Amino acid sequence: MANRRRGLYALIGSSVAIFWPGAFIFGFPGVMAPYWSQSFGVGSVAIGAIMFFVLAAVGLLMFFVGRLQNKFGIKKLVTIGALLCGVDVFVLLVADNIFWIYLWAFINGAASCFILLPTLTSVQRWFPAKRGLVSGIVNLMFGLSAGIMAPLFGVIIQYSGYVGMVKILGSISLLTGLIAARFTDPPQGPATTGPAAPQTLSKTPESKIMTARQVIRLRSFRSLWLVWALQGAAGISMITLSTSYGIARGYTLELAVIILTAFNLASGLSRLISGYLSDRVGRNLTMSLSFALAAVAYFLLPMTGSLQNLALLAVVIGFAFGTLFAVSAPLVTDCFGINNFGEVFGLVFTAYGFLAGPLGAILSGYMLDRTAGNFSLVFGYLGCCCLISSALIWLVRPANAQ
Repeated sequence: MANRRRGLYALIGSSVAIFWPGAFIFGFPGVMAPYWSQSFGVGSVAIGAIMFFVLAAVGLLMFFVGRLQNKFGIKKLVTIGALLCGVDVFVLLVADNIFWIYLWAFINGAASCFILLPTLTSVQRWFPAKRGLVSGIVNLMFGLSAGIMAPLFGVIIQYSGYVGMVKILGSISLLTGLIAARFTDPPQGPATTGPAAPQTLSKTPESKIMTARQVIRLRSFRSLWLVWALQGAAGISMITLSTSYGIARGYTLELAVIILTAFNLASGLSRLISGYLSDRVGRNLTMSLSFALAAVAYFLLPMTGSLQNLALLAVVIGFAFGTLFAVSAPLVTDCFGINNFGEVFGLVFTAYGFLAGPLGAILSGYMLDRTAGNFSLVFGYLGCCCLISSALIWLVRPANAQ
């Protein structure tokens, strides 16, 4: 009973710890993009590069965090992440050009590495028979936080001003993150194993751990890596495109934020729903179907001007983005084992870090600047990324099944 209670505390602590990094990554840039663009006199490419610096930090650090957690322990790394996330907000107080925003974005991306990977490892070790569900819960807070906070960011800045908003957000995120980190330790002893999802049950014994060099030679790893590059690009692009497209369709910023909010709410909620479904019907089917639906949504976006329909299509795209996060973690465990989860998942994240930003937000911004705001071209391209990902995910199988 005591261990079960400690596992529950670890799940709650992990979920709270990842809340603010998610809010700042997936919600804050979308709300602040028009403000920063006007204040610093920059265009769509420069604003899209904000997400590149977030993802660059992820690509550079996630693998190393996976190795460090085995050496220093999960709680210490989550504490470092909470410190980075909270203190980083105060960088915005001295920002007088877009490069300060890039620095803020990079540090926040680093903070997410130190929190997300260790917490996913911890909850999967506490609940080996429900890896998809508990990974989904942690990812739920990572994505849902932006859906909750995006409208509130606008309210806070309206009543407290830019400086007041920064001080409030920095103080709250620092305090809650440090408290939550205290409860994120995994169970003592060697990693345990439990049943995995249908169709992806790993037959590789935990005692036979593959090295990182062996893993990257597998077709499953390469396929999942490409999925994270392409589907990651399609998902991350909506963070900056959603409000811009709403404004381009004639809506005010306050109304355009509804599209971003719908995307983020779906991205958060889907992490719980798809994580649970993947335990029941299989990881591959859950991911492939959601990616295909996201492709359809992207193709339909240029054909509607209704705010309600735009928000609905953003929900479909957000659902797929959340599914990518929620289901990939247990899929990696199913295919390669829990003992080397940190390193392997960190390697997968290099695709998200180094390619999703350039292929998504930056390339989309470049296309918009060069075509005088042709969103149809951009959305068609991102829809194709989703379709390719929907097919590629079927190639991700347990190591001994290849």
